[in-house]
Amino acid sequence: MNRPRLRIFLTGAGMGAADAVPGVSGGTIAFISGFYAELIHTIRQFGPSAFGAWRRGGLKGLALHLNLAFIVPLLAGVALAVFSVAHLAVWLMEAWPLLLDGFFFGLVAASALVVNEARERFKWRYLIALGLGLWLARALPLLMPLLLAVGNDSLVLVLAGSIAISAMLLPGVSGSFLLLSMGLYGTIMQAVRGLDVGVIALFGGGCVIGLMLFSRLLSWLLRRHHAATMQLLLGFILGSLPLLWPWRELVRYQMGADGQLIPLAHRYLLPGDYATLTGTSAQTAGVIALMIVGALLVVALNHQAKRRTLRSNATRTSADTQE
Repeated sequence: MNRPRLRIFLTGAGMGAADAVPGVSGGTIAFISGFYAELIHTIRQFGPSAFGAWRRGGLKGLALHLNLAFIVPLLAGVALAVFSVAHLAVWLMEAWPLLLDGFFFGLVAASALVVNEARERFKWRYLIALGLGLWLARALPLLMPLLLAVGNDSLVLVLAGSIAISAMLLPGVSGSFLLLSMGLYGTIMQAVRGLDVGVIALFGGGCVIGLMLFSRLLSWLLRRHHAATMQLLLGFILGSLPLLWPWRELVRYQMGADGQLIPLAHRYLLPGDYATLTGTSAQTAGVIALMIVGALLVVALNHQAKRRTLRSNATRTSADTQE
């Protein structure tokens, strides 16, 4: 595996690891790694147009059309991380929840700066898109419990897969967090850990449907309304930050069908207030240190992505000059 494919594989592993834990979206990892637009446009290629590419260029034409050199190592990284992190995720959430939230908070906060840098010249009308992103980040987790009212367990799993994978494509709230809001996180993770083919097939089918539909919407938005879409993504990231604040108190919840607790509302606290309320350590130093580590990781990945883009542009310019 050459270096670019290794980088793509590691990005996929980061995306899978992020989405296995109810914290940060895999889309955030793709964005700060510089692969977000390519990911969205590549997924969009999986459709009827692929048959035309195959008829015109055979297997080679199909591979180029589907950008398999990119998507195969990326999905391999995602799959490896999801199945390997499935066991680790539950332990981290139970043993070190404050430290985990601190790392993710720093990661997402810094990724908001990355998205802000990528936007074009600000216009007042973009505030609508920014506000919509903020509202969606806050409203989606609250709306997720309503999904259970569908009643049909198989349909619920398909819909959950569609929603979770769509959230994975968006920087900000993770698909796992929305599954937690639906009361289905434990069900899906147990299915992954126990290789329950029936549940995985229904959930995976929903993921495929969500990918096909949502990737086309995002691709169209990025092509036709790039600046407004970047503001929407920025709003979504900023709106998800409170959900990752380490020191919070659960003030409203409901119980899922399988007895899993579904969080509905939190009260956000300072470290001292959290320690007083819970009678446990707020782990302030460790949480802040991991916030900084998460932020620095984003800065490093973004710097590397910028350098790669500059080298690619320079190579393209040189080739055009020689022609």
